[in-house]
Amino acid sequence: MTVGAAPSYDEVVRLVVAQQELIEAQRRQIEVLQARVVELERRLGLNSRNSSKPPSSDGLAKPPPRSLRRGQGRGRGKQPGAPGAALSQVDVPDEVVAHRPVGCVGCGADLAGVAPIGVARRQVFDLPEIRLRVVEHRLLSCRCPGCGQTTTAAAPAEAAGPVQYGPGLAAVAVYLLVAQHVPVARTAAILADLLGAAVSVGWVAGLTERTATGLAGFAARVDTAVKAAPVVHLDETGLRVCARNRWLHVACTPWLTVYHLDDKRGTAAFDAMQVLPALRAPQVAVHDGWIPYFKTGPGGYTEVDHALCNAHHLRELDGWAERDPTRYAFAAHLAALLREGHRAVTAAKAAHHDHLDPAVLTDLLHRWQHALDAGYQANPPPAAKAKGLGTNLIPALLNRMRGFTREIWRFAHDFTVPFDNNQAERDIRMTKIQLKISGSWRTTHGAKAWLRIRSYISTTSKHHINALTALRDALTGNPWLPALPE
Repeated sequence: MTVGAAPSYDEVVRLVVAQQELIEAQRRQIEVLQARVVELERRLGLNSRNSSKPPSSDGLAKPPPRSLRRGQGRGRGKQPGAPGAALSQVDVPDEVVAHRPVGCVGCGADLAGVAPIGVARRQVFDLPEIRLRVVEHRLLSCRCPGCGQTTTAAAPAEAAGPVQYGPGLAAVAVYLLVAQHVPVARTAAILADLLGAAVSVGWVAGLTERTATGLAGFAARVDTAVKAAPVVHLDETGLRVCARNRWLHVACTPWLTVYHLDDKRGTAAFDAMQVLPALRAPQVAVHDGWIPYFKTGPGGYTEVDHALCNAHHLRELDGWAERDPTRYAFAAHLAALLREGHRAVTAAKAAHHDHLDPAVLTDLLHRWQHALDAGYQANPPPAAKAKGLGTNLIPALLNRMRGFTREIWRFAHDFTVPFDNNQAERDIRMTKIQLKISGSWRTTHGAKAWLRIRSYISTTSKHHINALTALRDALTGNPWLPALPE
């Protein structure tokens, strides 16, 4: 084009086409940037209340706690008609102390020899004086009158040397170390202050390995029992061992707890733990929906039924609904349907039913699909070539809610399956408390020993067995064992 001359028609066409291409490229870039802004703003608003982030990540801006379940109209505290719990007198006290009046409150006469005509009972519940009790074991020797050989009585297991602390004191120390997460030095201080036992820090530190060694039979038994359970909860979390990140895996039921420490988080760790690969339908594996749990192909986990944790779904759906109640209205609808389904199942169980009314279940699933359709309509997938942070989050969420409908709603199909995976989260939470207190384990061997004892304490407590009794039995070579499956 000549300078100062009017552009030709072809030049104008080429200019318009070039501008149109530039506008289209900018439009696509704006879509990507808008998606990035939405996702970054969403991430800024994430916390432990509306996502799967741990509470420790909330920092000083930690939100107030909020239940994922909706209120049922009941007031706080004891409900009308519910049985109360209070300290009550016992029929046979350990000690009775009689108190006589010295003189008459009226005339002051001596009442020392007067027979009582009534009694008022007042009981005080308190601890006796706590002190160590020393038992001396005398090993008698006898000479045989026939052959002259001298035989000495065998010492009991708790008296292996001339002097030592007994299994009762050791059980208290292990209980403080593992059940109550008290550090070694503080445990030794507690034993000295509370019981007058001047134990060394080294003696306390050695109890973990000693106890874990005595629980080898328990570990094998509980592993076998978990693999035979109809419903198994699975979860994993990070731990610090030997100053580096490791992964703790849990497989548990309301009656059993198994821990596994591994360098890996995914399928390699599942295979090493050997619980998930051993499960077969109609057994159900309950988890948070992490993709490795759905491994396919050789050595995959497709032969077991899966159920997903709806506590995770409610947090995620509530988070999106709070972000944009109009655009993400489908998220609020899906969360409301899950809560409605949970209430319906709870009511059916309370009425001693073993299944949900088919019409109720069909209606819930129909409305679930309708809410998903509305979500797809309000949030169409981006252009095929659009990429960027957050671009495909909503379509991926909708695809997951639709693709795993059966796993999400398994609690409504099978009443033996819970609504959430809280059982695994409860069993794994105690290890996180230990991590916060101690920071890490110095050796892998020490971490595994601690976890074996934690598995024992968790399992025995689920069977309502006193922890100190269970630990004392373990230290004396007679640990409690779960029943084997028939």
